[in-house]
Amino acid sequence: MSLLARPAVATFAAKTMQRATLLAENRSGGRGSAAAHHARFPEFPRTVRELTIPTSIAPARATVYLPAAGEPAPPVHVNFHGGGYVMAVTEIDDPLCRFLAAEAGVVVINVDYVVAPQHPFPAPPKQAYEIVRWVAEHGGEHGWDGTRLTVGGQSAGGGLAAAVARQALEEDGPAIALQVLHYPPLDLATDARNKRAKTAKPMLRPWMADIFDTSYVPDPRLRSDRLVSPAHPSDTADLTGIAPAYVVTAENDLLRAEGESYADRLRKTGSLVGHHEVAGADHGYDGTDDEKARETYALIARHVRQATEPRDA
Repeated sequence: MSLLARPAVATFAAKTMQRATLLAENRSGGRGSAAAHHARFPEFPRTVRELTIPTSIAPARATVYLPAAGEPAPPVHVNFHGGGYVMAVTEIDDPLCRFLAAEAGVVVINVDYVVAPQHPFPAPPKQAYEIVRWVAEHGGEHGWDGTRLTVGGQSAGGGLAAAVARQALEEDGPAIALQVLHYPPLDLATDARNKRAKTAKPMLRPWMADIFDTSYVPDPRLRSDRLVSPAHPSDTADLTGIAPAYVVTAENDLLRAEGESYADRLRKTGSLVGHHEVAGADHGYDGTDDEKARETYALIARHVRQATEPRDA
């Protein structure tokens, strides 16, 4: 076992990474700062308000992105950020949220969910599901249409979006018009050292997985849980009726194969509306490659818009 895969060591490393990320975000003008994220894609306005969503785990702070004036009650998209289930990096998805609000015409709720090691599994997916259920039920009070609801996320956020859709299937709601899974981790039960990327030095490395996976799910026996690893062969449940899915993978990503595997699984149940592979890209490519980010975000926006069109349109 790697030293970093030991729970105590992984916890220490994860908390150190959290502190370092917070310092980078607070550094004025730095690439990791909120201002830097807000400066990308300046043609898309940032019209936001803050919201706190009650859950049984903890109150969840969220930033609500508003589309341009149009429908009195537009559809709503709940976004879960990435960060290995460890980093609370909500601002990194600001460009995506502004893009979707403008191009898909939806209210976007960017959620600051609980993270490990302070809140290990199953707290994050349980909270994420409660958040989505609350959003579906309280649209009338806050100005969106909770009956036209989509969910999505990048990296770990995609894993949470998949877990939300699974819980909605099992709990008979809320109705989710689309789940967007953008380079998601969907198989934590398989050791990262047994995963293969198309490039010799992918962005994600096994040592990162040791920290993230151990912090999030300290007990290896739980990593095959359906809410953690729906792409692992041990999950054989019938997914017929699960929310339609749009899956985006990156060609050089260490997680590409599990994204493809889950897309194939959803295709067999008639739940896959599309699978797009970003050529020549690695995990998190959209954080630095504006051209590829715009292309993929436009595809996501198109699918979100199509999924949330009024039924009588």
